[in-house]
Amino acid sequence: MKLIAYLALFFGVILNAQAESKHAILKQLHLPPGFSISLFADHLPNARSMAIAENGVVFVGTGQKGDVYAVQDINGDGVADKTFVIARQLYMPNGVAYNKGTLYVAEVNRIIKFENILEHLDTPPKPRVVYDKFPFDQHHGWKYLRFGPDDKLYTSIGAPCNICEPDKNIYTSLVRLNPDGSDFEIIARGIRNSVGMAWEPETKALFFTDNGRDLMGDDVPPEELNQWSVKGQHFGYPYCHGGIIADPEFGKNKSCKDFVAPAWTFKAHMAPLGLHFYRGKQFPASFKNQLFVAQHGSWNRTEPHGYRVVLVKFEQGKPVSDDAFISGWLAGTGKVLGRPVDVLETQDGSLLISDDHLGVIYKVTYTP
Repeated sequence: MKLIAYLALFFGVILNAQAESKHAILKQLHLPPGFSISLFADHLPNARSMAIAENGVVFVGTGQKGDVYAVQDINGDGVADKTFVIARQLYMPNGVAYNKGTLYVAEVNRIIKFENILEHLDTPPKPRVVYDKFPFDQHHGWKYLRFGPDDKLYTSIGAPCNICEPDKNIYTSLVRLNPDGSDFEIIARGIRNSVGMAWEPETKALFFTDNGRDLMGDDVPPEELNQWSVKGQHFGYPYCHGGIIADPEFGKNKSCKDFVAPAWTFKAHMAPLGLHFYRGKQFPASFKNQLFVAQHGSWNRTEPHGYRVVLVKFEQGKPVSDDAFISGWLAGTGKVLGRPVDVLETQDGSLLISDDHLGVIYKVTYTP
């Protein structure tokens, strides 16, 4: 009994130290005046993409971890007090989407669903397969998953390499399908690695991030924010990057004018992932219909950058500028304190931001 008590005390000290460390990181983050950030949920290893149900339950996908979580703030104090594990040992279940009582999860090779999930958070049902004809390639195989305004599921299939000309049409594509898996169609090509998409509230236009290729230098090529308009568009990969840069290997005898240019670009290696157009009323009116983008941060740049959330300002449905909204996850010494992945809005207009480095979800609120 003494040993058990000792171990409980030992691990309790460790957990308390970790919690204090994470709260200390919050003090390093910089936000505009009036905004504050707190920990909404903790102990979510590898937390990545998120989806929210009508009752406020937040579903969280992961990458290498292979788990899918659900977190709930039952007492309404702004901190999740209940965590459920919906599934374990899935194949990089990054993408999650929720619709009409059903949770949809995108693994590398398939989409599955958990029906009536809100009624069975503590005893999740066995998943049913929606679609299982995606490639098994792990390289850029993780997927983002969202329901569009047409009630169809949208996701993308990345390139199975840094730079190559894939031999199958399914690679580098943006696709959509019905929730039951029918009517699968490729609607765009030329997309290297997209892990975020959102629809502009007024125009209903689809915008998605795309991470540029590596090994062309610290500052080339730029990362992309693209706008999809019509079926059949090609966004350039592997022939053209950023709308203006021909690839040194695959861009010969190609013209960048033949491909759809980005709607906006970010600096190279920022790694833009999840994004969200703000619709709520909690933030000042100037934030209405503006785009938040999580920049995961560089992994092989000489001087790292990114590791922040940016606000892309839109005018008449088009991006016109971007600026840091939250920074500080990259310390002045170059030490990485956190890596934002996805952005989600709650019913009260707060923002949730996942961090797969710390395994947490932050909550951003505004007080005039």
